[in-house]
Amino acid sequence: MPDRVPTPAEIKRWRQYLADERAEAAVYRDLAKRREGEEKAILLALAHAEGRHEQHWLNLLGEHAEPPVPASARNRLLGLLARRFGSVFVLALAQRSESRSPYASDVDATDAMAADEAIHEEVVRGLATRGRNRLSGSFRAAVFGANDGLVSNLSLVMGMAATGVGSQVVLFSGVAGLLAGALSMGAGEFVSVRSQRELLDASQPTQITLTAAPSLDLENNELVLVYLARGMSREAAEHRAAERMGIFTCDCDPSTSLRPDEFKAADEHETLGTAWGAASSSFCFFASGAIIPILPFVFGMSGIGALALACVLVGLTLMGTGAVVGLLSGASPLWRGLRQLGIGMGAAAATYLLGLAFGGVVGV
Repeated sequence: MPDRVPTPAEIKRWRQYLADERAEAAVYRDLAKRREGEEKAILLALAHAEGRHEQHWLNLLGEHAEPPVPASARNRLLGLLARRFGSVFVLALAQRSESRSPYASDVDATDAMAADEAIHEEVVRGLATRGRNRLSGSFRAAVFGANDGLVSNLSLVMGMAATGVGSQVVLFSGVAGLLAGALSMGAGEFVSVRSQRELLDASQPTQITLTAAPSLDLENNELVLVYLARGMSREAAEHRAAERMGIFTCDCDPSTSLRPDEFKAADEHETLGTAWGAASSSFCFFASGAIIPILPFVFGMSGIGALALACVLVGLTLMGTGAVVGLLSGASPLWRGLRQLGIGMGAAAATYLLGLAFGGVVGV
Protein backbone atom coordinates (compact mmCIF):
# COMPACT_ATOMS: atom_id res chain seq x y z
CA MET A 1 0.00 0.00 0.00
CA PRO A 2 1.26 3.55 -0.66
CA ASP A 3 2.31 5.69 2.27
CA ARG A 4 0.11 8.56 1.11
CA VAL A 5 -3.17 8.94 -0.71
CA PRO A 6 -2.37 9.57 -4.36
CA THR A 7 -3.95 12.46 -6.20
CA PRO A 8 -6.19 11.83 -9.22
CA ALA A 9 -3.38 13.04 -11.53
CA GLU A 10 -0.93 10.61 -9.94
CA ILE A 11 -3.40 7.75 -10.20
CA LYS A 12 -3.92 8.50 -13.88
CA ARG A 13 -0.19 8.67 -14.57
CA TRP A 14 0.63 5.53 -12.59
CA ARG A 15 -2.15 3.56 -14.29
CA GLN A 16 -0.69 4.56 -17.67
CA TYR A 17 2.76 3.45 -16.56
CA LEU A 18 1.29 0.17 -15.35
CA ALA A 19 -0.47 -0.44 -18.66
CA ASP A 20 2.65 0.38 -20.66
CA GLU A 21 4.85 -1.90 -18.54
CA ARG A 22 2.42 -4.76 -19.07
CA ALA A 23 2.33 -4.06 -22.80
CA GLU A 24 6.14 -3.92 -23.07
CA ALA A 25 6.51 -7.18 -21.16
CA ALA A 26 4.01 -8.78 -23.55
CA VAL A 27 6.00 -7.47 -26.54
CA TYR A 28 9.19 -9.09 -25.28
CA ARG A 29 7.40 -12.38 -24.57
CA ASP A 30 5.89 -12.37 -28.07
CA LEU A 31 9.29 -11.65 -29.60
CA ALA A 32 10.81 -14.44 -27.53
CA LYS A 33 8.37 -16.93 -29.06
CA ARG A 34 10.02 -16.32 -32.44
CA ARG A 35 13.59 -16.65 -31.15
CA GLU A 36 15.73 -19.48 -29.89
CA GLY A 37 18.72 -19.88 -27.61
CA GLU A 38 20.45 -16.81 -26.28
CA GLU A 39 18.17 -14.26 -27.93
CA LYS A 40 15.10 -15.95 -26.47
CA ALA A 41 16.64 -15.90 -22.98
CA ILE A 42 17.53 -12.21 -23.30
CA LEU A 43 14.02 -11.25 -24.36
CA LEU A 44 12.44 -13.23 -21.53
CA ALA A 45 14.80 -11.54 -19.08
CA LEU A 46 13.65 -8.15 -20.39
CA ALA A 47 10.03 -9.21 -19.92
CA HIS A 48 10.84 -10.25 -16.35
CA ALA A 49 12.41 -6.83 -15.68
CA GLU A 50 9.30 -5.08 -17.01
CA GLY A 51 7.33 -7.27 -14.60
CA ARG A 52 9.33 -5.79 -11.70
CA HIS A 53 8.43 -2.30 -12.87
CA GLU A 54 4.80 -3.35 -13.16
CA GLN A 55 4.85 -4.49 -9.55
CA HIS A 56 6.23 -1.12 -8.45
CA TRP A 57 3.25 0.71 -9.90
CA LEU A 58 0.85 -1.87 -8.51
CA ASN A 59 2.30 -1.26 -5.03
CA LEU A 60 1.91 2.50 -5.40
CA LEU A 61 -1.62 2.28 -6.77
CA GLY A 62 -2.90 -0.26 -4.27
CA GLU A 63 -6.67 -0.37 -4.54
CA HIS A 64 -6.55 2.27 -7.27
CA ALA A 65 -5.01 -0.14 -9.78
CA GLU A 66 -8.46 -0.95 -11.13
CA PRO A 67 -9.94 -0.39 -13.61
CA PRO A 68 -7.02 -0.95 -16.02
CA VAL A 69 -6.40 1.56 -18.77
CA PRO A 70 -5.21 0.77 -22.30
CA ALA A 71 -1.54 1.06 -23.11
CA SER A 72 -0.31 3.96 -25.22
CA ALA A 73 -1.01 3.83 -28.93
CA ARG A 74 2.70 3.29 -29.59
CA ASN A 75 2.87 0.27 -27.31
CA ARG A 76 -0.35 -1.18 -28.71
CA LEU A 77 1.05 -0.90 -32.22
CA LEU A 78 4.32 -2.44 -31.06
CA GLY A 79 2.43 -5.34 -29.50
CA LEU A 80 0.45 -5.93 -32.70
CA LEU A 81 3.63 -5.97 -34.79
CA ALA A 82 5.41 -8.26 -32.31
CA ARG A 83 2.57 -10.79 -32.46
CA ARG A 84 2.41 -10.70 -36.26
CA PHE A 85 6.03 -10.32 -37.34
CA GLY A 86 8.72 -10.26 -34.67
CA SER A 87 11.25 -8.81 -37.11
CA VAL A 88 14.14 -6.40 -36.77
CA PHE A 89 11.67 -3.58 -37.43
CA VAL A 90 9.86 -4.44 -34.20
CA LEU A 91 13.14 -4.50 -32.28
CA ALA A 92 14.05 -1.11 -33.76
CA LEU A 93 10.70 0.28 -32.61
CA ALA A 94 11.21 -1.27 -29.17
CA GLN A 95 14.64 0.33 -28.97
CA ARG A 96 13.12 3.71 -29.74
CA SER A 97 10.36 3.13 -27.18
CA GLU A 98 12.88 2.30 -24.45
CA SER A 99 14.82 5.48 -25.24
CA ARG A 100 11.71 7.56 -24.47
CA SER A 101 11.23 6.30 -20.93
CA PRO A 102 10.01 9.12 -18.61
CA TYR A 103 11.33 7.44 -15.46
CA ALA A 104 14.53 9.51 -15.26
CA SER A 105 12.48 12.65 -14.59
CA ASP A 106 9.61 11.10 -12.62
CA VAL A 107 10.00 11.34 -8.83
CA ASP A 108 7.72 8.33 -8.33
CA ALA A 109 9.98 6.01 -10.34
CA THR A 110 13.05 4.63 -8.58
CA ASP A 111 16.60 5.26 -9.75
CA ALA A 112 16.91 1.54 -10.41
CA MET A 113 13.92 1.64 -12.76
CA ALA A 114 15.37 4.57 -14.69
CA ALA A 115 18.69 2.73 -14.94
CA ASP A 116 16.88 -0.43 -16.07
CA GLU A 117 15.21 1.43 -18.93
CA ALA A 118 18.52 2.92 -20.08
CA ILE A 119 20.11 -0.54 -20.06
CA HIS A 120 17.09 -2.04 -21.80
CA GLU A 121 17.62 0.37 -24.68
CA GLU A 122 21.18 -0.88 -25.09
CA VAL A 123 20.11 -4.52 -24.83
CA VAL A 124 17.44 -4.06 -27.49
CA ARG A 125 19.92 -2.08 -29.59
CA GLY A 126 22.28 -5.07 -29.48
CA LEU A 127 19.53 -7.47 -30.53
CA ALA A 128 18.37 -5.13 -33.28
CA THR A 129 21.95 -4.76 -34.50
CA ARG A 130 22.14 -8.49 -35.14
CA GLY A 131 19.14 -8.22 -37.40
CA ARG A 132 20.43 -5.06 -39.04
CA ASN A 133 23.70 -6.80 -39.84
CA ARG A 134 21.84 -9.74 -41.37
CA LEU A 135 19.89 -7.57 -43.79
CA SER A 136 22.29 -4.66 -44.22
CA GLY A 137 23.52 -5.71 -47.66
CA SER A 138 20.14 -6.46 -49.22
CA PHE A 139 18.50 -3.51 -47.47
CA ARG A 140 21.17 -1.12 -48.75
CA ALA A 141 20.64 -2.40 -52.29
CA ALA A 142 16.86 -2.08 -51.99
CA VAL A 143 16.87 1.47 -50.63
CA PHE A 144 19.62 2.66 -52.95
CA GLY A 145 18.08 1.06 -56.04
CA ALA A 146 14.52 2.23 -55.38
CA ASN A 147 15.54 5.77 -54.41
CA ASP A 148 17.83 6.04 -57.40
CA GLY A 149 14.98 5.00 -59.67
CA LEU A 150 12.56 7.43 -58.04
CA VAL A 151 14.81 10.46 -58.11
CA SER A 152 16.55 9.92 -61.44
CA ASN A 153 13.38 9.18 -63.40
CA LEU A 154 11.37 11.95 -61.76
CA SER A 155 14.21 14.34 -62.62
CA LEU A 156 14.23 13.05 -66.20
CA VAL A 157 10.45 13.41 -66.54
CA MET A 158 10.47 16.89 -65.00
CA GLY A 159 13.35 18.04 -67.20
CA MET A 160 11.77 16.73 -70.38
CA ALA A 161 8.37 18.21 -69.54
CA ALA A 162 9.95 21.60 -68.83
CA THR A 163 11.37 21.76 -72.34
CA GLY A 164 7.81 21.84 -73.72
CA VAL A 165 7.76 18.50 -75.52
CA GLY A 166 4.53 16.49 -75.71
CA SER A 167 3.33 14.10 -73.01
CA GLN A 168 4.00 11.09 -75.25
CA VAL A 169 7.64 12.10 -75.58
CA VAL A 170 7.84 12.54 -71.80
CA LEU A 171 6.37 9.06 -71.32
CA PHE A 172 8.77 7.44 -73.79
CA SER A 173 11.67 9.27 -72.18
CA GLY A 174 10.57 7.98 -68.77
CA VAL A 175 10.32 4.41 -70.04
CA ALA A 176 13.73 4.71 -71.69
CA GLY A 177 15.14 6.12 -68.44
CA LEU A 178 13.62 3.23 -66.49
CA LEU A 179 15.10 0.58 -68.77
CA ALA A 180 18.47 2.27 -69.15
CA GLY A 181 18.84 2.91 -65.44
CA ALA A 182 17.66 -0.55 -64.37
CA LEU A 183 19.97 -2.27 -66.86
CA SER A 184 22.85 -0.06 -65.80
CA MET A 185 22.22 -0.79 -62.12
CA GLY A 186 21.95 -4.51 -62.79
CA ALA A 187 25.11 -4.60 -64.89
CA GLY A 188 27.02 -2.51 -62.38
CA GLU A 189 25.97 -4.70 -59.47
CA PHE A 190 26.85 -7.85 -61.42
CA VAL A 191 30.35 -6.57 -62.19
CA SER A 192 30.81 -5.29 -58.64
CA VAL A 193 29.86 -8.55 -56.93
CA ARG A 194 31.66 -10.74 -59.46
CA SER A 195 34.83 -8.65 -59.10
CA GLN A 196 34.69 -8.74 -55.32
CA ARG A 197 34.18 -12.49 -55.29
CA GLU A 198 37.13 -12.91 -57.65
CA LEU A 199 39.27 -10.80 -55.32
CA LEU A 200 38.23 -12.99 -52.39
CA ASP A 201 39.01 -16.13 -54.36
CA ALA A 202 42.42 -14.76 -55.31
CA SER A 203 43.16 -13.96 -51.65
CA GLN A 204 42.01 -17.33 -50.34
CA PRO A 205 44.92 -19.47 -49.06
CA THR A 206 45.32 -22.81 -50.77
CA GLN A 207 46.11 -26.14 -49.13
CA ILE A 208 49.43 -26.49 -50.95
CA THR A 209 51.14 -26.43 -47.54
CA LEU A 210 49.67 -29.85 -46.78
CA THR A 211 51.06 -31.51 -49.91
CA ALA A 212 54.38 -29.68 -50.18
CA ALA A 213 55.42 -29.93 -46.53
CA PRO A 214 56.83 -33.50 -46.61
CA SER A 215 59.26 -32.60 -49.43
CA LEU A 216 60.56 -29.31 -48.01
CA ASP A 217 64.21 -28.85 -47.07
CA LEU A 218 64.43 -28.84 -43.28
CA GLU A 219 67.49 -26.60 -43.38
CA ASN A 220 65.69 -23.92 -45.40
CA ASN A 221 62.10 -24.20 -44.29
CA GLU A 222 60.22 -21.76 -46.53
CA LEU A 223 56.94 -22.94 -45.09
CA VAL A 224 57.54 -20.51 -42.24
CA LEU A 225 57.51 -17.70 -44.80
CA VAL A 226 54.02 -18.70 -45.88
CA TYR A 227 52.63 -18.25 -42.38
CA LEU A 228 54.60 -15.07 -41.75
CA ALA A 229 53.08 -13.64 -44.94
CA ARG A 230 49.63 -14.56 -43.63
CA GLY A 231 50.20 -12.39 -40.59
CA MET A 232 51.33 -14.89 -37.93
CA SER A 233 54.06 -14.19 -35.43
CA ARG A 234 57.35 -15.99 -36.03
CA GLU A 235 56.77 -18.30 -33.07
CA ALA A 236 53.32 -19.27 -34.30
CA ALA A 237 54.57 -19.65 -37.87
CA GLU A 238 57.39 -21.97 -36.83
CA HIS A 239 55.00 -24.05 -34.75
CA ARG A 240 52.57 -24.30 -37.67
CA ALA A 241 55.34 -25.32 -40.03
CA ALA A 242 56.44 -28.03 -37.60
CA GLU A 243 52.85 -29.31 -37.47
CA ARG A 244 52.66 -29.41 -41.24
CA MET A 245 55.91 -31.36 -41.42
CA GLY A 246 54.71 -33.87 -38.86
CA ILE A 247 57.11 -32.87 -36.09
CA PHE A 248 54.31 -31.78 -33.77
CA THR A 249 51.01 -33.56 -33.42
CA CYS A 250 49.68 -31.77 -30.34
CA ASP A 251 46.96 -29.15 -30.34
CA CYS A 252 49.12 -26.77 -28.33
CA ASP A 253 47.30 -23.58 -29.28
CA PRO A 254 43.85 -24.04 -30.77
CA SER A 255 43.94 -20.52 -32.20
CA THR A 256 47.00 -21.30 -34.32
CA SER A 257 46.92 -25.03 -34.83
CA LEU A 258 44.92 -27.72 -36.60
CA ARG A 259 43.86 -26.21 -39.94
CA PRO A 260 43.58 -22.42 -39.68
CA ASP A 261 44.42 -22.32 -43.38
CA GLU A 262 40.74 -22.96 -43.87
CA PHE A 263 39.72 -19.32 -43.60
CA LYS A 264 36.08 -18.31 -43.28
CA ALA A 265 35.81 -17.15 -46.83
CA ALA A 266 32.53 -18.99 -47.20
CA ASP A 267 30.86 -16.52 -44.84
CA GLU A 268 32.19 -13.60 -46.84
CA HIS A 269 30.92 -15.15 -50.05
CA GLU A 270 27.51 -15.73 -48.51
CA THR A 271 27.38 -12.09 -47.42
CA LEU A 272 28.13 -10.96 -50.95
CA GLY A 273 25.56 -13.27 -52.53
CA THR A 274 25.65 -14.28 -56.17
CA ALA A 275 26.41 -11.85 -58.96
CA TRP A 276 23.21 -12.77 -60.83
CA GLY A 277 21.12 -12.41 -57.69
CA ALA A 278 22.56 -8.97 -56.95
CA ALA A 279 22.08 -7.88 -60.56
CA SER A 280 18.44 -9.00 -60.74
CA SER A 281 17.66 -7.41 -57.36
CA SER A 282 19.19 -4.09 -58.39
CA PHE A 283 17.29 -4.18 -61.70
CA CYS A 284 13.97 -4.82 -59.94
CA PHE A 285 14.54 -2.28 -57.16
CA PHE A 286 15.49 0.46 -59.60
CA ALA A 287 12.60 -0.35 -61.91
CA SER A 288 10.11 -0.39 -59.01
CA GLY A 289 11.16 3.14 -58.12
CA ALA A 290 11.52 4.46 -61.68
CA ILE A 291 8.03 3.39 -62.75
CA ILE A 292 6.30 5.61 -60.18
CA PRO A 293 7.05 8.99 -61.84
CA ILE A 294 5.68 7.85 -65.19
CA LEU A 295 2.45 6.30 -63.87
CA PRO A 296 0.36 9.46 -64.49
CA PHE A 297 1.56 9.53 -68.11
CA VAL A 298 0.93 5.80 -68.51
CA PHE A 299 -2.72 6.40 -67.57
CA GLY A 300 -3.16 9.21 -70.07
CA MET A 301 -2.59 12.29 -67.97
CA SER A 302 -0.61 15.22 -69.34
CA GLY A 303 0.64 18.68 -68.52
CA ILE A 304 1.05 20.19 -65.08
CA GLY A 305 -1.50 17.80 -63.56
CA ALA A 306 0.59 14.76 -64.52
CA LEU A 307 3.77 16.38 -63.20
CA ALA A 308 2.07 17.35 -59.94
CA LEU A 309 0.71 13.84 -59.40
CA ALA A 310 4.11 12.34 -60.23
CA CYS A 311 5.72 14.59 -57.61
CA VAL A 312 3.11 13.60 -55.02
CA LEU A 313 3.55 9.87 -55.69
CA VAL A 314 7.33 10.09 -55.60
CA GLY A 315 7.23 12.29 -52.50
CA LEU A 316 5.08 9.82 -50.60
CA THR A 317 7.36 6.95 -51.62
CA LEU A 318 10.47 8.88 -50.59
CA MET A 319 8.88 9.64 -47.25
CA GLY A 320 8.09 5.96 -46.83
CA THR A 321 11.58 4.72 -47.64
CA GLY A 322 13.09 7.40 -45.43
CA ALA A 323 10.80 6.43 -42.56
CA VAL A 324 11.79 2.77 -42.90
CA VAL A 325 15.47 3.73 -42.81
CA GLY A 326 14.76 5.83 -39.73
CA LEU A 327 12.97 2.98 -37.99
CA LEU A 328 15.75 0.51 -38.70
CA SER A 329 18.45 2.92 -37.53
CA GLY A 330 16.56 3.86 -34.38
CA ALA A 331 16.24 7.48 -35.54
CA SER A 332 13.16 9.61 -36.10
CA PRO A 333 11.13 8.20 -39.01
CA LEU A 334 9.67 11.64 -39.72
CA TRP A 335 13.03 13.37 -39.90
CA ARG A 336 14.56 10.69 -42.12
CA GLY A 337 11.49 10.78 -44.35
CA LEU A 338 11.67 14.55 -44.71
CA ARG A 339 15.38 14.33 -45.49
CA GLN A 340 14.71 11.84 -48.31
CA LEU A 341 11.90 14.03 -49.57
CA GLY A 342 14.06 17.15 -49.59
CA ILE A 343 16.90 15.47 -51.46
CA GLY A 344 14.62 13.93 -54.08
CA MET A 345 12.49 17.02 -54.69
CA GLY A 346 15.60 19.21 -54.77
CA ALA A 347 17.11 17.12 -57.54
CA ALA A 348 13.84 17.13 -59.49
CA ALA A 349 13.43 20.89 -59.11
CA ALA A 350 16.98 21.53 -60.30
CA THR A 351 16.42 19.38 -63.40
CA TYR A 352 13.11 21.10 -64.08
CA LEU A 353 14.81 24.52 -64.02
CA LEU A 354 17.50 23.24 -66.35
CA GLY A 355 14.78 21.93 -68.66
CA LEU A 356 13.11 25.35 -68.69
CA ALA A 357 16.38 26.99 -69.55
CA PHE A 358 17.18 24.43 -72.24
CA GLY A 359 13.68 24.74 -73.69
CA GLY A 360 14.03 28.51 -73.85
CA VAL A 361 17.34 28.24 -75.67
CA VAL A 362 15.94 25.74 -78.17
CA GLY A 363 12.85 27.90 -78.68
CA VAL A 364 15.02 30.89 -79.55
